[in-house]
Amino acid sequence: MFDDENFGHEADRLRKAGKAKTFLLQKYVNGVEIAVGAFFNGKRFINPINVNFEHKRMFPSDLGPFTGEMGTLMYWSPPNTLFRQTLGRMLPALKKSGYVGYIDINCMVNGNGIYPLEFTSRFGYPTIQIQSEGIKMPAGTWLYLLAKGAHFDLDCKRGFQVGVVILCPLYFGWAERSKKLQKTYRNLAITFVDPEDRRGVHLGDVKRGKNGIWRIAGISGRLLVVTGHGQTVAEARQVVYHRVRNVRVPNMFYRTDIGMDWQQDGDKLQTWGYLF
Repeated sequence: MFDDENFGHEADRLRKAGKAKTFLLQKYVNGVEIAVGAFFNGKRFINPINVNFEHKRMFPSDLGPFTGEMGTLMYWSPPNTLFRQTLGRMLPALKKSGYVGYIDINCMVNGNGIYPLEFTSRFGYPTIQIQSEGIKMPAGTWLYLLAKGAHFDLDCKRGFQVGVVILCPLYFGWAERSKKLQKTYRNLAITFVDPEDRRGVHLGDVKRGKNGIWRIAGISGRLLVVTGHGQTVAEARQVVYHRVRNVRVPNMFYRTDIGMDWQQDGDKLQTWGYLF
């Protein structure tokens, strides 16, 4: 790790040595990774806002490479301190641009402050599927009101939503080089222990085959997003993993620890005052 004064010197040294043409050197910030997002109708933010915790690493306990996202814990909330100090400050710029849609900012936070990481100015995936688990209104209704610029509040469930992404080995990219792997998994059936219960199951790279059977399509390996809701995080986790265990795909894999850090992370965020 380099201190502030040495950042530029080290970059120049490596460039001159021919070891790296360009690179970005960042400080490490210890804390809790948290995102806050909201829908914007061109004039104002739509309440409630969404507080979410993404899980980017491939395997439990944050092991393995980074992925698009392996799952998320979230809940709907009135505007809080984190929102007011980050996304809320974007109100004038968003109004001026006429932006309509969902916008989210991901941050690292600790007792010293907020360190923004990235904006997402679109529906997030699997965020939108998990959000749908907690929104009571029909999607067509709130999307129409949002696009119209109407003044309304989302009707959302109280409690927490958890989403889990289910992958298969195609995800690793081997399929681009291995025709055998493509042959093994493409068109493979996705079945259920209880075929009548598909609650909280959202389609990824999947198609409907003969007799209504779902089958793997493409070579992305991103098969399903399974969601669940509960009044507590523990209840939401119990619901979502019960639904995950209903899915049957050879060699499918997923993270088993989505939302498990809430107890300690939630306590820290409350202590630091970001959730009020």
